[in-house]
Amino acid sequence: MLNMLDKQALFALGISVLAGMSTLLGALIIFITDSKSERTITLSLGFAAGVMISVTFTDLFPGSQNFFFEAVGQKKGILLSVLFLIMGILIGMGIDYFVPHEEYDEENQEKPHQNLYRVGFVSMMAIMLHNFPEGIATFMAGYQDITLGITIAIAITLHNIPEGISVALPIYFATGSKKQALKYTFLSGIAEPVGAFLAFIVLRPFINDLVLGAIFGIVGGIMLYISLEELIPSSRQYGYKRLALFSTFAGICLMPLSHLF
Repeated sequence: MLNMLDKQALFALGISVLAGMSTLLGALIIFITDSKSERTITLSLGFAAGVMISVTFTDLFPGSQNFFFEAVGQKKGILLSVLFLIMGILIGMGIDYFVPHEEYDEENQEKPHQNLYRVGFVSMMAIMLHNFPEGIATFMAGYQDITLGITIAIAITLHNIPEGISVALPIYFATGSKKQALKYTFLSGIAEPVGAFLAFIVLRPFINDLVLGAIFGIVGGIMLYISLEELIPSSRQYGYKRLALFSTFAGICLMPLSHLF
């Protein structure tokens, strides 16, 4: 019979799996949308950018600061959080460099639909990197306090749904394949329980406020870079610039609402 410690660990792992797999709920939108609609592509890319920007400034960067405040105090914490945010931006630039893409041809008005695959791919990488430390945090919270773990898991579930949309739609529009879209969304979501599992098996002795502060800052920087350099320009390339702008605002405004629950 499992002792109480093991039951607590299994519970924490379970809620991490459920929270991570909720990303797939966002991918269900591919079953009700037209893969050839450029207005829908514009809306989805702008929305994805807004989601990532909002996650950066409402979850990741404040989380990074709070961890550093606990570890080294407020002044040093502010400096370290900004430093690791910049480090994340530089890593985002590296990802951008190593995943080549074709630029939009202004003269011939060519819209590189194949570039949407790249946008979806880097979005998946960003969400994976975000979900991994999120899984660690969910596991540690559930491991220490069942009620706190459930509360955090519900909040994460609600904001993982639009994150799933931000991965699934670009992949679906680029390939026309629902299977591919679901596969990449699954990969982005599975990072959360993987993070939780590693936290339980390997990382528990090494997890502290400094490590979590650094991870959250770096991931925030990566997501910020991808939003500003990849998603927003891609959303505007189809000519619906006002729609792209409003959908970005919608993504920014939606994510904080997940904290109502």
